[in-house]
Amino acid sequence: MAEAQPLGPIELQPQPKTVQELAAIGGKEVPERYIRKADNSGDGALDVCFPVLDVPIIDLQLLASSSSNSGEELDKLRSALSSCGCIQAVNHGIPGEFLVTLQELARQFFVLPSEEKKKYSREIGGIEGYGNDMILSENQILDWTDRLYLILSPEQKRTLKFWPENPESFREILHEYSMKLQVILEVLLKAMARSLNLEENQFLQQYGDQATMQTRFNFYPICPRPDLALGVKPHADGSAITMLLQDKEVEGLQVLKDDQWFNVPIVPQALLINVGDQIEIMTNGIFKSPVHRVLTNSERERTTLAVFCIPHPDQEIQPVEDLINETNPRLYKRVKDYVSLYFQYYQQGRRPIEAALI
Repeated sequence: MAEAQPLGPIELQPQPKTVQELAAIGGKEVPERYIRKADNSGDGALDVCFPVLDVPIIDLQLLASSSSNSGEELDKLRSALSSCGCIQAVNHGIPGEFLVTLQELARQFFVLPSEEKKKYSREIGGIEGYGNDMILSENQILDWTDRLYLILSPEQKRTLKFWPENPESFREILHEYSMKLQVILEVLLKAMARSLNLEENQFLQQYGDQATMQTRFNFYPICPRPDLALGVKPHADGSAITMLLQDKEVEGLQVLKDDQWFNVPIVPQALLINVGDQIEIMTNGIFKSPVHRVLTNSERERTTLAVFCIPHPDQEIQPVEDLINETNPRLYKRVKDYVSLYFQYYQQGRRPIEAALI
C-alpha cells in the first residue's frame, strides 16, 4: 500500500543523491524538492496526533475452509473491503521466522555502502532497480524514500541484474516469498468473490493467468522535518491487490477514510492487504481502493516490503455483470493497460480511476 512501467512518460534527469545520502548529511532542513506545498496537499498538518484505524483482522485459513465459521469470516472480509478497503491477514501460512528473515534481508540491503547498492540502480525512464522517484516534471514534489523495485512473476520477466546478490540469500528468499504470496492471492480472490455471492473464479478470471507480481522494498530514512515532507504522497494503488509487510516496530502508513487520516497499526506477523483500483472497478465500486500515504519520522528509520498484483496490460478489466442492476448501475468502463498512466497521475496527485468512470 505503484505499479508497472508506464508507456510514455519521459523522465527528466534523476536526483544525484538518494534520500539516504541526503539524510546522512545530517542537516536540520530538507531540500525544497521534498517539501509538500500547502496549496496542493489538501490533507492538513502532519505534526498532529491522528486516530488509529481499526483494520479488521481476517483469518485466511478460515477463508479457505468450508467450515461453518468461514461464512462469518467472509462477512467480515466483505465489510472490511467495502469500508476501509484493507485487512490485516493472519494465519496466512507464512511462518513468522520467515517474515523476520525477509525483513532483515531488506534492512541489510539498505545499510550496504552506496556504491554496492548503486550496482542495482534503475535506468532513466525505467521502474525496476534501486533508486528514488521517477522525475517527470520540474515542479514535482519528491517522496522521502528510497526503493528497490523488482518484477517477481512471471519468472521469465525477472531482470536479474537488478536482483541483489548481497545479502547472499536475497534472491532465494524473495523467490520463496513470491511463491507463498501466489497461494495467498488465489485464496483471497476466491474469497472476495464468494463474499459477494459470486462464482468463486469471477475475479481470478479477470485477473488472468498472465498477471504480474511486482515488489517494492521501501526504505524511509530519518527525516529532520516530518512536518514538511512525506515518505509517500497520497495515492491509491493501481494494482488489483497489494500485500504489505510492515516494519516490525515503526509505524508511518496512513489511510484516508471519511475525509480523515488514520494511522494503520502494526500487527505482528500479519500481512496488510489492500484492494487496488482494478478490484474496485471489477466490483463496480463495492470494494474500495483506499487512498493512503506515508509519514516520515525524525527519530527512526522504517523499512517495508510491498507486493503489487497486477493484471496483464492486455487483460480487459470491467465490473462483474452480476453486480450491476437498477439499484447499482454500472460505474466504470471496460479498461485495458490500466497502470500505463499510473505514475503520471500519481505524480500529479490525481487518481487514475477517475479516467475509468462512465
